[in-house]
Amino acid sequence: MAKTKSGYVCSECGWQTSKWVGRCGGCQQWGTLHEKAPEGAKLARTVAATVPVSGREAQPITRVSGERVAHMPTGISELDRVLGGGVVPGAAILFSGEPGVGKSTLLLDAAARVAASGARVLYASGEESTGQIRLRAERTGALHDTLFLASETDLATVLGHIEQVRPGLIVVDSVQTLASAQVEGGAGGPAQVREVAAALIRVAKESGIPVIIVGHVTKDGTVAGPRLLEHLVDVVCHFEGDRQTALRFLRSLKNRYGPTDETGCFQMASGGIEEVSDPSGLFLSRTEEPVSGTCATVSLEGRRALPVEVQALTATSSTPNPRRVTSGVDSSRIAMILAVLERHTGEKLHDVDVYVSTVGGVRLTEPGADLAIALAVLSSIRDRPLPRDFAAVGELSLAGEVRAVVGGDQRAAEAKRLGYAQFMDAAVKTVAAARDRLLPRS
Repeated sequence: MAKTKSGYVCSECGWQTSKWVGRCGGCQQWGTLHEKAPEGAKLARTVAATVPVSGREAQPITRVSGERVAHMPTGISELDRVLGGGVVPGAAILFSGEPGVGKSTLLLDAAARVAASGARVLYASGEESTGQIRLRAERTGALHDTLFLASETDLATVLGHIEQVRPGLIVVDSVQTLASAQVEGGAGGPAQVREVAAALIRVAKESGIPVIIVGHVTKDGTVAGPRLLEHLVDVVCHFEGDRQTALRFLRSLKNRYGPTDETGCFQMASGGIEEVSDPSGLFLSRTEEPVSGTCATVSLEGRRALPVEVQALTATSSTPNPRRVTSGVDSSRIAMILAVLERHTGEKLHDVDVYVSTVGGVRLTEPGADLAIALAVLSSIRDRPLPRDFAAVGELSLAGEVRAVVGGDQRAAEAKRLGYAQFMDAAVKTVAAARDRLLPRS
């Protein structure tokens, strides 16, 4: 009788191997290989079941109720903006961010505000004791009688707390610290994360209680654990910020109940995290007189237009390879802009050091800031300041042309609202024409 062959398959990407290994050779995930059935073995087949007549039978889409689910506000307007108006009953929300960025502080504040509105809230933490959470709550003013704390790392115990408290909102910090005794492996492993997330999502869907799950991130900024975690939840939010600055941004990467292009702005303070409803003045300098090497632009963060000042400094280089130092902008993008300027404007940049930075620690990643960066560099080279009430938005092509960017009308309206009487966009056609108009040689 022929011997049947067995093997192992990755539950994430489907990669197969004849021997078990700890790390998948396809997606590079750890602990995702499972033994598959031998070739020729008979597999159990799922047969059709009788659909109960209880409203679950298939029906035409035109007969399905179009009633919208009401959002429950958290009391933090910037958080509600990103969530699409608040928390939806029965929703599973994944909240990720780097260590120390302020995830727990923000969610504890949101939990206290929801509790102050009359609802019971359960805050389950596997990383801190209840005493530590109480100290942070006292510092941030997040104390309320209907906010319940639990410090647990066992999934079954957390589910027991949910049945006992019967909350209107659940916050779990974090999914990588919980473990189930029914699943092999330690806390934070792919199998444990999958089981913990599935159990919490099942509670949210069956009971209608919204669940906010905190997730750790890897060194490249993605959510740690199996990719399936992001597919299971309804909303994925990422909290980001630079440790050297107090500014924090909350972005929605996935949202089944609202837009995914909204951005919330927060600021770290001594009393916790404060929301910034109008961050228009955070990224602009306060100089009274115009300074050469500076130019304002209007960046789009989701649906929000933010004015940002770009600063450039050029100096004669004393080395064969001039320095290109950037802060808040992409270094490869700066190299391309400098090449375009030298080729299409005739400016000599091969023998000067160039330093480009943004004000306030904000990071510009969109191409709409190309024109402002180029004009800031040209202003520094010619040592002539741009007008104080001037802002520029546009993308530079390798041919030296200025291209239009998304949201041009919104950017122009925001610039006008902030007092920028002169606004330059793709109407200038080329970067050389922009230089000759603003920075003519004396």
